[in-house]
Amino acid sequence: MTWETIQTYLGLGDSKMHWVVRVFLTVLLTLFINFIVMKVLERINHQLGKTKTPWDNMLIEAAQKPIGMFIWLIGITIAAEISGTELDPKFISLVNVIREVGVIVLLVWFVLRCIKEAERTLTTSEKIKTKVDYTTASAISKLLRVSVIITALLVILQTLGYSISGVLAFGGVGGIAVGFAAKDLLANFFGGLVVYLDRPFVVGDWIRSPDKNIEGTVENIGWRQTRIRTFDKRPLYVPNSTFSIISVENPSRMSHRRISETIGVRYDDFSKLPDIIAEVKNMIAAHEDLDTDQTYMVNFTQFGPSSLDFFIYTFTKTVDWGTFHNVKQDVLFKIMTIIESHGAEVAFPTHTVHMAPDSQIQLNSRKT
Repeated sequence: MTWETIQTYLGLGDSKMHWVVRVFLTVLLTLFINFIVMKVLERINHQLGKTKTPWDNMLIEAAQKPIGMFIWLIGITIAAEISGTELDPKFISLVNVIREVGVIVLLVWFVLRCIKEAERTLTTSEKIKTKVDYTTASAISKLLRVSVIITALLVILQTLGYSISGVLAFGGVGGIAVGFAAKDLLANFFGGLVVYLDRPFVVGDWIRSPDKNIEGTVENIGWRQTRIRTFDKRPLYVPNSTFSIISVENPSRMSHRRISETIGVRYDDFSKLPDIIAEVKNMIAAHEDLDTDQTYMVNFTQFGPSSLDFFIYTFTKTVDWGTFHNVKQDVLFKIMTIIESHGAEVAFPTHTVHMAPDSQIQLNSRKT
């Protein structure tokens, strides 16, 4: 390559810079500007992290990627215009449409990221004193995202030259047919909406249904189905319309856990039973893990086939499943200790066989 050729490409002297070099310089300048802007935004985000409000960080984090893509969109379309003037002038009109649609898409992306960051901030940020329930925040976030996407699609169609009024008219007529064809889908949608509004359960709750074989921890509430993780760690996907026709029990919202047990002592220990019952009742009343403000009873209940039965009925202060079983175990051990301290024993199933005297056996044999 001679110096004259280089001068021609670089536009030195009287010659004009070659369009390939201009495209290359445009892309290089875009890369440089994008790098500088990203570094500045990262620096600003770091400084804003020291403030007491989380919303400034939220805006910067939501804007970082869309701004970077916006810089590249402008740079690439300018480069495309430069090449279009040299190759095909009609290509410039296509580039303008792409730029307009791209700007709309990036704005929508920014708004969607703002909604998502706001949801995360309201539910998990340490700077928010009163956090919003995850299920409520998720429902509002999904509604806003759907609204933004639908609006953006209509604006894009208008930008591409389509009539929005015609699209809406077609959507009204077609919506009736779609409604009949997708009635199950709509039932699940409104079922999910009812779950969001009534809030019989939220993400993280343990639920079960006496009507269906449904039990586990709620992992996600979608618009069509709810994902439940069963206790054997299998995912269970339940259509939202199901929750409008079944009963749902939410053990996660219980205020106490109940201990209800029947214990039997031997018939030989009937004289010791009143003292045993009284001491067990005193033990329950003094137990620090039992809520005596709730109903608690210890009473003799029945003459069993091989035991004198009394029952205990009380509630624990904890609702945690593991802690509850530790408390219940402690109560049962103490009851066994009380029974043993009175010289009695816990009964077990027994049978007593009465043998007739030998003379009676001989007499009966003679008669036969």
